[in-house]
Amino acid sequence: MRFVLPSLTLALALTAAPLAAQRPDRFDHPQHAKVFPTCTACHAGATDGTMALLPTGKGCAACHDGTIERRVNWTTPAPEGSNLRFTHTEHRREVAERAGRDSTVACQACHAPAGSPWMTVQPAVVEQCLSCHGVRTAHLAAPDTACATCHLTLAQATTLTSAEVKAFPAPPSHDAPGFMGAGGHGAQAKLGTGPATYGVAPSCATCHAQDFCITCHVNAPETPTIQALAPDPRSLAIPVTLTAPATHQQPNFVTMHGKPAQKSTAACQTCHTQESCVACHVTPPKPVTTLYASGPGRGEGAVVIRSRPASHMADFSAIHAPVANSNQQSCQGCHTRPQCLDCHRGTPDRTPQYHPQTFLERHPAAAYSRETNCSDCHNPGAFCQNCHAQAGIGSPRGALAAGYHDAFKGFLLNHGQAARQSLETCTSCHVEKDCLTCHSALYGRGFNPHGPGFDADQLREKNPQMCTVCHGSRVPGGK
Repeated sequence: MRFVLPSLTLALALTAAPLAAQRPDRFDHPQHAKVFPTCTACHAGATDGTMALLPTGKGCAACHDGTIERRVNWTTPAPEGSNLRFTHTEHRREVAERAGRDSTVACQACHAPAGSPWMTVQPAVVEQCLSCHGVRTAHLAAPDTACATCHLTLAQATTLTSAEVKAFPAPPSHDAPGFMGAGGHGAQAKLGTGPATYGVAPSCATCHAQDFCITCHVNAPETPTIQALAPDPRSLAIPVTLTAPATHQQPNFVTMHGKPAQKSTAACQTCHTQESCVACHVTPPKPVTTLYASGPGRGEGAVVIRSRPASHMADFSAIHAPVANSNQQSCQGCHTRPQCLDCHRGTPDRTPQYHPQTFLERHPAAAYSRETNCSDCHNPGAFCQNCHAQAGIGSPRGALAAGYHDAFKGFLLNHGQAARQSLETCTSCHVEKDCLTCHSALYGRGFNPHGPGFDADQLREKNPQMCTVCHGSRVPGGK
């Protein structure tokens, strides 16, 4: 049996402006350092919310007229995807309110490294933003409250493309040992909340949506933190691989996993559906019913591939009989009775494989001596009688009439020994009243059924009700 179980390979992030730092600056800011004394000459929208943040290029023609400077073809870049809550207008207003006066933070505070020359421009210097907001940790290690202050949830960041989501870098917490195990990422998802109640850690909601979690979680509908996330198919761009946890890598896990599952399947419900167990268990054990059935809104979970157990060596079919006889319950976990009968019962179109070709002629002796247990494969009350009826040696027409025992004319005189040796073979055709026709102390012929050495007192003490079948209430020696 091979398990494909959970351990996630993640790529996550808390980015200020996804991919912006990787894109080349189309405009050579340093070359124009002496031309523009302020940023708002081109980026008027930074101070006036009614105007565009990026220039259209019309003002470029004042210099680039083909005489003063060569002509250029400038087109306004398409807006980059972002998951920032930040807007220049709101930020300017908030800074003014906190400062208690009508002032703004200079553009260089966010868009130029400290101490760099004029017009050394970056999309955003994240470390300086964090410092201004009082966050003293690395960007991707910032607390949940900081995430919610600066970032939208993934579902709210509608301008992000799937490619930008896929490029999110992973926070260091995701590389910590046990992050994907019990008490790891699930516990972290229940931590702090942002300005509004998320129901899930904002650090998770910034990069993840329900679709991502459902990739692995069979129990997604029953997990509040997953349900607190909004659905968003872009989250599937983050690669995730379901692999077996360390506990499932132990050599004896397949043979021993039933014991902990009998106690509780709470841990199993995260990754396993009922279908993953039925892949191997022909007769599902009781714990399987506590697992969730696959369906919409649930992950596929662990895909279990049934394989040959280590005990089933190449020659196992030739030596399996003692194992099957000593522990049938183990066999029944994977095998059904029809599978056994494929080999152990012959069919009209082939020679029987279990019994030798001449077995039919000698099977009465084999059944009588209990060479094997016939009832393991045959139903004596139906299989045996049907065959005997077809052969003309069906059940007798009366209790003492000729029939099955015709092969031995004196069988009636010696049938007591046969009954004591293998009463099961008698009950295939006979019922109790057939015996009472002769063996009854109250009526019939009154023949004594007790063999040599019979201890009436011992049997009466052990089970007096058996005596009443023939003796009624007048059991000899009874009180």
